[in-house]
Amino acid sequence: MPADPKIAAIVGSGFIGRAWAIAFARAGCSVRLYDAQSTAGPAALVFIDSVLDDLAANDLLLGSTAAEVRTRISTVTDLGQALAGADHVQENTPEDLETKRRIFPELDRLAAKDAIIASSTSALVPSSFMEKVPGRARCVVVHPINPPCLIPAVEIVPSQWTSAETLERTRSFMSAIGQSPMVMNREIDGFIMNRMQGALLEEAFRLVADGVCTVEDVDIGIRDGLALRWSFMGPFETIDLNAPGGVRDYVERYQEIYVRLFPSMQRRVDWSGSVLKAVEGARRAQVPADKLVARQRWRDRRLMGLLRYKRQARTEIGA
Repeated sequence: MPADPKIAAIVGSGFIGRAWAIAFARAGCSVRLYDAQSTAGPAALVFIDSVLDDLAANDLLLGSTAAEVRTRISTVTDLGQALAGADHVQENTPEDLETKRRIFPELDRLAAKDAIIASSTSALVPSSFMEKVPGRARCVVVHPINPPCLIPAVEIVPSQWTSAETLERTRSFMSAIGQSPMVMNREIDGFIMNRMQGALLEEAFRLVADGVCTVEDVDIGIRDGLALRWSFMGPFETIDLNAPGGVRDYVERYQEIYVRLFPSMQRRVDWSGSVLKAVEGARRAQVPADKLVARQRWRDRRLMGLLRYKRQARTEIGA
């Protein structure tokens, strides 16, 4: 938690922005939500009100009550008002390059000169829209996994102009509010998480397209297999513990398996091609389209329960 309450400005209050608002507010920050669409801010508050009690019941508000968190969040209709005096600005506008190129110089002009200006973009490298920003040294990508109020991992991605001070301040702030920052040394398309997720999805679509297994088989393999370990350890720790002599022993034993597999994993399947019918059909059979929102709430409640258990396990078993 920050040593002193900070002011955080949220620019764009959709799925990501409203979750960031909770993450900042529960850590003691005063949060101002701004969105160019007049209905978005009030809608975000309705969503926030609907989840705070669940978060409190799972002890996920960092010691604050639901009422305390809610009083720290407000909506404003003027961008300048949102940014006035803010220590941290989190931009969450649509994943569109021209939109980012328009908004960042404006954020730089209106924000206090010592404010960090961060983007939640998941698909655009920072150099693609920060080049013409006068204060680009204080601009950085801070990309979460949705929703950041439940999943703490966050990527901090610099452009070539981002200062070392900006990176350290951002890392420190994210850690202070309870996130788990990954500070990248340089930008790369896809960052860290989408590159790893993309590799898995490529194989998942390929297996289904080639008729090797069903959509549900893939989901079982992750849900009831790999993800059980991945929920508390990463792939490198996984292999370090999966051979008697650790990671070197694992590589010596098993690398040739992956060398053999690699050539067959280089062929792309068009996700929007014929395989999509199979994937969508399987998913809609599991969850009809009109039940998706309810299923998203189910997902979030399951995440809350998992986070509560992980905290308990760290105490009882150790990190």
